[in-house]
Amino acid sequence: MKIRWYGHSCFSFTAQDSTRLITDPFDGSIGYKIPHVDADIVTVSHDHYDHNYTEAVSGLPVIVNSPGTYKIKGIPITGVGTYHDELQGEKRGGNIVFIFEMDDLKICHLGDLGHVLTREQAERIGCPDILLIPVGGTFTIDATAAEEVINQLEPKLIIPMHFKTKDVSLPIAPVDDFLEQVGGGKMMDTCYLDITRQTLPVIPSVWVMNYK
Repeated sequence: MKIRWYGHSCFSFTAQDSTRLITDPFDGSIGYKIPHVDADIVTVSHDHYDHNYTEAVSGLPVIVNSPGTYKIKGIPITGVGTYHDELQGEKRGGNIVFIFEMDDLKICHLGDLGHVLTREQAERIGCPDILLIPVGGTFTIDATAAEEVINQLEPKLIIPMHFKTKDVSLPIAPVDDFLEQVGGGKMMDTCYLDITRQTLPVIPSVWVMNYK
């Protein structure tokens, strides 16, 4: 499976059979270059401009933007309802955590999760191989809460997202705060990752991708 990070919470996942899934495409207002890409499936965690710009995705993709269980292009997808804040959505509404399976790997994209998971939510999500987790705070969980969520889900590979970079305009924390909280991680010099079950880390590891 090939992973590409476009910045913020937007990733593409391309299976060996070329099926491609995109998560949370953004518009141009946050500072990153809009990701114009073909896809078969687009998941949208919530209806905010920095996560729902599906117009940028070509190829007539199936858009999944609600909780439930799906199977699209042979890919099992589960959407688990959560919240965008710690007050059960009173401040920023709902959020959908998406779990999908591709090339014998289980991936979990937490969207703009704003709280530590309940026991029921954690059980529904299960233990993913790869966890995409927001760490910038303000609009999502911060570094401390992110570490707690990681402990709840016990993933093998943790990829942080939704943090401050020199190109993003939102008032969120840089990834450094999260890395200090969890004891460091691997800084990658690429926006691409080619991974299989055989090349997953042996012990839980944090890899920080470069969106350039």
